Amino acid sequence: MNKPIKAGIIGGAGYTGGETLRLLLNHPETEVAFVQSKSQAGKKITDIHTDLLGDTSLLFTPAPTTTADVVFLCVGHGEAIKYLSENPLPSSTRIIDLSQDHRLKREVNSATPATYGTNWIYGLPELKRKQIAGAARVANPGCFATCIQLALLPFVQQGAMNSDIHISATTGSTGAGQSLSASSHFSWRQNNLSAYKVFTHQHLAEISQSFEQVHPGFGHELHFVPYRGSFTRGILAGIYFESDLRLEDAFMLAQDYYAEHPFVHLSKQPVDLKQVVNTNKCLLHFEKQGNQLFITSIIDNLLKGAAGQAVQNMNLMFGFEETCGLRLKASAF
Repeated sequence: MNKPIKAGIIGGAGYTGGETLRLLLNHPETEVAFVQSKSQAGKKITDIHTDLLGDTSLLFTPAPTTTADVVFLCVGHGEAIKYLSENPLPSSTRIIDLSQDHRLKREVNSATPATYGTNWIYGLPELKRKQIAGAARVANPGCFATCIQLALLPFVQQGAMNSDIHISATTGSTGAGQSLSASSHFSWRQNNLSAYKVFTHQHLAEISQSFEQVHPGFGHELHFVPYRGSFTRGILAGIYFESDLRLEDAFMLAQDYYAEHPFVHLSKQPVDLKQVVNTNKCLLHFEKQGNQLFITSIIDNLLKGAAGQAVQNMNLMFGFEETCGLRLKASAF
């Protein structure tokens, strides 16, 4: 029996750090070497992640306490580049960055370093599985980006769109992170709904980058309206575009594309968020009215949209079964 690999977490006190820790503690091939947190250093992990009482006796540390085979960067956007600059990791340590800092291969604004994305593999397994398997540095995709790309990749690849793409997607409050803000406060969020970053969401850049790689010259615009939902976990995206495909052909096209990918499943019945919350699944449902193909895509933003996908990438990087530690039960009710 092989020894488990040692895994470390940078930024372990937040939502994605906590979810990554939960998965790693129950992963048969990993041993958690350290969980770093500047804000909670010295405290018991179970003082912050109270649901882990009985699962771990580890303390948060202000810095890594030992070397690790893989390190998960669960820090805020802009903080991953800063951390690696100030705390270089050994070349033998594989890194999975859950922030947006290394997702793009090009500069997107004047504040972005020229090395943005260099030597990093974009970590969407349904797009880059072979490259991830040989990677030392993986940039985990964004949650909206994952949900939207998984709905559209088969159709982008085949050039099966006759129009621009319209997307409305609603996310739970955990998508905003654990830091307090007016729009994540219970009294504001409960029984409420609002749009934000209309047509300008940061995940559009990585989606467009992927689509250009899959179909060079892809020229359709993405019109994306994100919403804040009155629930904690999950993303539901409704997507439509013009297509000559019959409904049956659209279903088969997606079915063929995802035949060897264990976490994307197609449903002939309408889908709802409770089917995916607490899992690493993405579920897709298709409808056709006239020449409009409508796709519903659902994921858990903290799992397939963050920590679950990060562990899926770790599995690929170390040659483990892709589903190892990720056969999780949906909440269902």
